[in-house]
Amino acid sequence: MLIVPESEIANLMTREAAFNAVENIFAAMASKEAYNFPVIREAIGHEDALYGFKGGFDRAGLSLGLKAGGYWPNNMEKRELINHQSTIFLFDPDTGKAKAMVGGNLLTALRTAAASSVSIKHLARQNAKVLGMVGAGHQSAFQLRAALEQRNFEKVIGWNYHPEMLPNIEKIAHEADVKFEAVELSGMREADVIITITSAFSPSLMADHVSTGTHLACMGTDTKGKQEVEASLLTKVDIFTDEVAQSISIGEAQHAIAEGLINKQDVKELGAVINGTNTGRISDEQITLFDGTGVGLQDLAVAATVVDLAVEKGIAIEVDF
Repeated sequence: MLIVPESEIANLMTREAAFNAVENIFAAMASKEAYNFPVIREAIGHEDALYGFKGGFDRAGLSLGLKAGGYWPNNMEKRELINHQSTIFLFDPDTGKAKAMVGGNLLTALRTAAASSVSIKHLARQNAKVLGMVGAGHQSAFQLRAALEQRNFEKVIGWNYHPEMLPNIEKIAHEADVKFEAVELSGMREADVIITITSAFSPSLMADHVSTGTHLACMGTDTKGKQEVEASLLTKVDIFTDEVAQSISIGEAQHAIAEGLINKQDVKELGAVINGTNTGRISDEQITLFDGTGVGLQDLAVAATVVDLAVEKGIAIEVDF
């Protein structure tokens, strides 16, 4: 079995490699060459933690495995560890033997950012100039860096529940030589693309905060009960997602479904847009929304890529297991 420690991931994985892996796996999912297993995600009754498993099988890439981990909200304050902790395990699909164990923290951040970035590539207007960020936590920096590579953005506007955290994203904007402005939520009407990346259980972005022609990437809702945007907003948009089953059960669409505002058929796969079987955006007036729930196949795709890179560079640790 090969081991790629968390400490080596930053030297191996690039945003470009993560983007390509996620774009390809979304396409494979839409063409039914890959599928996810049901998600297990539970509150464990200790440290307020959420813990779970996401897995799947990619027949085309022969990636089989799972990611184990979750969210420990007290980590940063108590231990100076990031709150999201995870490890990815890959198995040989021919024999079932353990193939690799890979540090999953940075890979999770990169694959989550890659997913919203893929959605921007395929759904945002080509002339998008203003990027809105709702959320300024740990993941926001990854989201912003990846998003800025997809369009010629001239300005970033940001809002966060705790305004003192906004320098986290202001710094990234300035590094990219892009103007930054802190705004109220109503100021998001200026944005051509909005990324929501919070861990909220009640909506912050409302329907009247979103202008015609906007593309939204809602990336924070991955658990039953979480919610970043007003449910009624989903009646005004064309909804795309990584996986429909997750979107309507643990994603942003869960609330609009529960309230009877939309039905399952209203939610489409982003992979179908990538494959060309769905036209995606058809006008500059259309509002599109990507419900990024985070699927196990994303984790397997980036982990398989990093294992190949680690073997190529002689970094992978081999153990008899």
